[in-house]
Parts: sequence; C-alpha cells; structure tokens
Amino acid sequence: MDVYKQEPIGKIISGNPYVGRGIVIGETPDGKNAAVAYFIMGRSENSRNRVFVENGDEVIIHPFDESKVQDPSLIIYSPIRKLGEYLIVTNGDQTDTVYDFLKDGKSFEAALETREFEPDKPNFTPRISGVLDFSSSGLAYKMNILKSADKDGSACSRFNFSYKALPGTGHFLHTYVTDGNPIPTFMGEPERAQIPCDIDEFTNDIWNNLDTKNRISLYVRFVSLEDGTVQNRMINVNA
Repeated sequence: MDVYKQEPIGKIISGNPYVGRGIVIGETPDGKNAAVAYFIMGRSENSRNRVFVENGDEVIIHPFDESKVQDPSLIIYSPIRKLGEYLIVTNGDQTDTVYDFLKDGKSFEAALETREFEPDKPNFTPRISGVLDFSSSGLAYKMNILKSADKDGSACSRFNFSYKALPGTGHFLHTYVTDGNPIPTFMGEPERAQIPCDIDEFTNDIWNNLDTKNRISLYVRFVSLEDGTVQNRMINVNA
C-alpha cells in the first residue's frame, strides 16, 4: 500500500453520485501557482437553486431563482474571501468567522473552535474550511472539518490539518462519503490529489467527473507565487 499515492481529482470523484461540497488546495507541479477549487452539489430544489457570483476577490453564492428559496441560512454565503496574505475557502458562513478572527490577529483554528457542524438533522453536514497563507516564503495552507460526534448531533468533533505545499500535490476535503439517507459524513484525512499546471485541465477534470445530476457550481483559482497574478474559472449549471 502506497500511503503517499496521489491521483487526479477526477479519478477520485468519478462514479461517486454525491461527494457534496468539496475543497481542493495545493500547488502546481512547476511550483509557480497556488491552486484552490471549491464546488457544490445539491439534491433538493433549495440546494440546486444556486449560482456562484464573483465580486472582486470574493465569491458569493446567490439564489438562481429567489422565488424558490426555502431556507437561505445554509445555502447563501461567501465561500471565498481574501484578507491580505490569506485566502479563505469554506462551505458555509464560517468564512466570515475565519475572516474576522484573522483580521483581529487570531488563528484559523481559534475561529473554528467557535463553530460546529450544520444543524441539518439527520445529516449533520460537516463544515469544511481551508486557508492559504502567502505571508512567508513558499505556500502553506490549513484545512479543518467540524463533524458530529454521533448520530444524534450531541457533540462536535474538530480536526485540523496543516500543510507545507509540495509541487504537484493537493489535498481534497469534502462533506460526504457518497449518497445515502442520512448522507454518510466524510471520514479520515483530506485525500491526496494531483494538481496539474494548467487551470483549464484542473477545472475540466473536476467538473467533468462530478455527477451530472447533482453538480451545481465550481470555482477554481490559480495564484502566482511569484507576483500574485490571479487566474479564475467558474462554471454554473444555472448559467
């Protein structure tokens, strides 16, 4: 068994009907760019009624058809925000919590100590979060998942992961193992995934392998580690 094996992200998600929401963070093989991707999937009409919208450095989720919004609390948020040398990506409004803590000089981990998994019983969807740190030489990033400790949602389990970026290597954290009722929560460490040099190759590999019935939106950003130049790609089913 090769514990350091890494595969293209498309191969990891291919054939899986429901990995939920996912974050991928890493560095391109040539060491030139940081890479981050965030996607959402949805089974209900409320979850599927969403689009990604860019607002400067920020990405915001909006309802596609406002007349169909049932509960905005868990579907409308900013998954990506930038603060100085930090780039934050999460699957919920904890983006704002992390932003506020970092702005006050506090840590990513401290911010997420104040939050828990989503209150969507019986699924208790995990909150997944990541932050890229460009402040020192070379890229570093952290990831976090907040999960229910049991089927009753009686306590929150908290897991933090810290990485020094390696060329060509990424880490993939998602909310669910696969489809189910209730939906089984992600388990273990973030999965190792290959990061290609080309942003379009990366974008297409993710989008083309997400289940076509449940995929909703995808956002990918490459950031030059030399001069901060940004490349973005965005795909919405509800275009």
